[in-house]
Amino acid sequence: MSPTLAGLLQALALVAALGLSHRPVGDYLAHVLTSRTHLPGERGVYRLIGVNGDQDQSWTAYLRSVLAFSAVSVLFLYAFQRLQNHLWLSLGLPPVGPATAFNTAASFVTNTNWQSYSGESTMGHLVQMAGLAVQNFLSAAVGIAVVAALIRGFARDRTDRVGNFWVDLTRITLRLLLPVSVVFAVVFVAGGVVENLHAAQQITTLTGDTQSVPGGPVASQEVIKELGTNGGGFYNANSAHPFENPGPLTNWLQLYLMLVIAFSLPRTFGTMVGDRRQGHAIVTVMALFWIASAALMTVFEWRHHGTALQAAGAAMEGKEVRFGIAGSTLFAASTTLTSTGAVNSAHDSYSPFGGGLTLLDMMLGEIAPGGTGSGLYGMLVLAVVTVFVAGLMVGRTPEYLGKKLGGREMKFASLYLLTTPAVVLVGTGTAMTFEGVRSAALNSGPHGFSEVLYAFTSAANNNGSAFAGLTATSTWWNTALGLAMLFGRLLPMVFVLALAGSLARQQPVPATAGTLPTHRPLFVGMLSGVVLIVVGLTYFPALALGPLAEGLR
Repeated sequence: MSPTLAGLLQALALVAALGLSHRPVGDYLAHVLTSRTHLPGERGVYRLIGVNGDQDQSWTAYLRSVLAFSAVSVLFLYAFQRLQNHLWLSLGLPPVGPATAFNTAASFVTNTNWQSYSGESTMGHLVQMAGLAVQNFLSAAVGIAVVAALIRGFARDRTDRVGNFWVDLTRITLRLLLPVSVVFAVVFVAGGVVENLHAAQQITTLTGDTQSVPGGPVASQEVIKELGTNGGGFYNANSAHPFENPGPLTNWLQLYLMLVIAFSLPRTFGTMVGDRRQGHAIVTVMALFWIASAALMTVFEWRHHGTALQAAGAAMEGKEVRFGIAGSTLFAASTTLTSTGAVNSAHDSYSPFGGGLTLLDMMLGEIAPGGTGSGLYGMLVLAVVTVFVAGLMVGRTPEYLGKKLGGREMKFASLYLLTTPAVVLVGTGTAMTFEGVRSAALNSGPHGFSEVLYAFTSAANNNGSAFAGLTATSTWWNTALGLAMLFGRLLPMVFVLALAGSLARQQPVPATAGTLPTHRPLFVGMLSGVVLIVVGLTYFPALALGPLAEGLR
């Protein structure tokens, strides 16, 4: 079988699996988020933390809960790393340095999972299991909880209540993320992913050399790493490491896991607002961008310019032979269009346009389909902007799902759209200003600029992948990127929840002949255009200095 045909079949199988999962997973999530019944284990959690599970919160109380939970999580994970040498299963490793511990705590709590360290030589097994892996579950649940509050803002009227954060967090974790992770962990072990509590063992190779082979509880963490669109690897090589991703089957399963929730959430949205056609429109836009990105990236890596690359027949530098071009580019497109950040190939080694696409995918806001929860609320904010622009064109007050979009709502939407680009561009500009800081980039010229731009784009969009040519281990880089992660995650949530509260208080207005239908192909095209225009106007100058300049010279 030719590589082209194999890659096409792999992509088609993935599309089919996601299509089959869209309805049941989306409906199940809607049930989880709307059920009035609390399971016994959930009631125990509520009593433990002192929460009334039957009482909804206003958007301000919901926001305070999100921020308080995130702050406590950062402090706990920071302390856990700093005390590592006193913990069980520390493997004799020293405490993690202050700057790295802060960066890592901010990274995993914000669902970014940027790693400025090598996992197998920095973190003990207990820190990996009880610290990092726990945050993989909780940070993913927080993202879904926030989009649930926004959906309730559209679905409810004349109320200041958008749900209960603690109930949402508990249910999503116990009813969705944990059961799926247990099942697929068994599948991954059967597929060859490592699962043990061994320290690194010294073995003698066939040539007589000595090699250190690391162990660890990998399979149990690999599932939630992808399912929660986290991306942090147990080992430094991430999903390119054969202990994390042994072959094509596990690679395909990881792709499915990182996409399944995000592509199913539009169904949840349609179900909860009482019009599933709205979910169909949103998921169509997501799918169009995902398919276009994966196809273009594959073409750029197969049909590239450059004498050496053309002589080799494919841009295989930095890619695993067991995955090939298609398995690598499909993974790269999916991981940068979600907030996963897991990698099975070196993005820094991609062709200029292929690497530029990974940057563009993140700059889109990771909304195709995006991270767990964050992708859908990002797309819904863009849908609000699209409806507002359409309303201006015909000279009438814009309405979306029966809610008027006035100055208050548009301020929140605009602030949401401006926050992440501001963090990315200010961070990149600051880093490029100082010689000692920008020298962390391995390359000079446009590619070196791309490495710096990629780092802040990845951090602010809570992706976590990197152009490996950047050495971001200094105190400055750990601190700057840690702050970018926190601002890029928490500030947008403030505006999303404020928008949810504003929408929930409104009285629905009936649809009229002048109301824009938001479930038809016209709206799909308009929303796609707004996504491209917003990104193009915001990031094009930066892209022109980096990957475009490199690819066109």
